[in-house]
Amino acid sequence: MLDLRSDTVTRPTPQMRQAMAEAEVGDDVFGEDPTVLRLEQETAALLGKEAALYVASGHMANQVALNVAVGSGEEVWAHQGAHVLTDEQGATAFLARALPRAYDADEGYPPQDLLERWAEGIDDVHRARPALVCLENTFSGRVIPLAEQRRVASFAHAHGMRLHLDGARLWNAAVELGVPPAEVAAESDTVSVCFSKGLGAPVGSAVAADAETINRARRVRKLLGGGMRQAGIIAAGALHALREHRDRLADDHRRATHLAERISGIPGLEASAHTNMVWVTAPEGRAADYADAFAAHGVRCIPFDRETIRIVLHLEITDSDTEDAITRITKAAAQV
Repeated sequence: MLDLRSDTVTRPTPQMRQAMAEAEVGDDVFGEDPTVLRLEQETAALLGKEAALYVASGHMANQVALNVAVGSGEEVWAHQGAHVLTDEQGATAFLARALPRAYDADEGYPPQDLLERWAEGIDDVHRARPALVCLENTFSGRVIPLAEQRRVASFAHAHGMRLHLDGARLWNAAVELGVPPAEVAAESDTVSVCFSKGLGAPVGSAVAADAETINRARRVRKLLGGGMRQAGIIAAGALHALREHRDRLADDHRRATHLAERISGIPGLEASAHTNMVWVTAPEGRAADYADAFAAHGVRCIPFDRETIRIVLHLEITDSDTEDAITRITKAAAQV
């Protein structure tokens, strides 16, 4: 079975397991775990920030960042498909106590005219105060151009708002753009990154920002029950992934492009690749039928909506596996 549902399904490599088994540990709640400290320091340096905080998940990373940026009842602006709105069980409203304001845009980021409209009457005492703009890079695998990030960040800062970048797959964006990760994170006040998606660690994400913000974030992590003791065991897996698995993301992108090209040659299907994701368009309303057929032929993927299937390449998938997937998908599609 080829599992292409997500890049979170990977298992630790033997080298990663060894690093975890040999990890030097301490009590991280007391700030005494040396492996966690190294992970946080290296993550902050890569992202061009003063400090970073290791947390259990991307969900927690985003909610920690929102909690330090937004007061009760203040607005958070985000794409209607953003992870902070659609995949965190309403935590932006429940935990961060924020008022989400969602926009729609094919590109994944807000156009200038929308920002200007939403900022009208920003000081009106009748409305919630806008406090934060959230961007996501990559967004459904699509890379947001850095010029657009800078534009949105500049607008946010000019209007007294902060910018949070959900960079769960920021590492993919940096590889695709051919720039250092710090350049992708440069305009953000807070940025979250994931170690368990493209990088293949078993657990963990991080929030990075200036030192004062991370001091506050550490208290929010504890408030959310996220204090961990001898966390160096899992942090070692993340640290190994950070050091060893970033450059190889280009292989996932290359394989995704090849897979999309071959799927587009199958009658009835169209596909496009964005970084390590392939988006397959099926005949109207039949995405689930095709996904079930693919699974029956040994390729697991996710029907994203009624017409779209998501396929994700990751570090366990080789060139040979990619060719195998093409063969299996071709046979499956012929039987739908």
